[in-house]
Amino acid sequence: MTLSFFDQFMSPTLFGVPLIALALSLPWILFPTPSSRWLNNRLLSLQGWSISRFTQQLLLPLNLGGHKWAVILTSLMLFLITTNMLGLLPYTYTPTTQLSLNLGLAVPLWLATVIIGMRN
Repeated sequence: MTLSFFDQFMSPTLFGVPLIALALSLPWILFPTPSSRWLNNRLLSLQGWSISRFTQQLLLPLNLGGHKWAVILTSLMLFLITTNMLGLLPYTYTPTTQLSLNLGLAVPLWLATVIIGMRN
């Protein structure tokens, strides 16, 4: 298979859909928007189900004292998913490859668990 010089700049596609469109729209699909309706549509129901299922799986091995960490851990996981999905865009990199972001997220959470553990 012969490739030209400029084939490296072509947008990768999956089933005819450019992956740039998929990578840009996926983070917006993950965040639920509040609704004033009594019954939600399918997208809001799927978002609520996935977030509640993730939280349930997160809290399963924890005791009741650890349940107060659910919001921060769920939001951290959504942040990491969106930043890593943005790495699928061509000519970009994920910010989680930088040690400063990883340490900036890890050290405060680790320090908080150590301080709360020593306090209790």
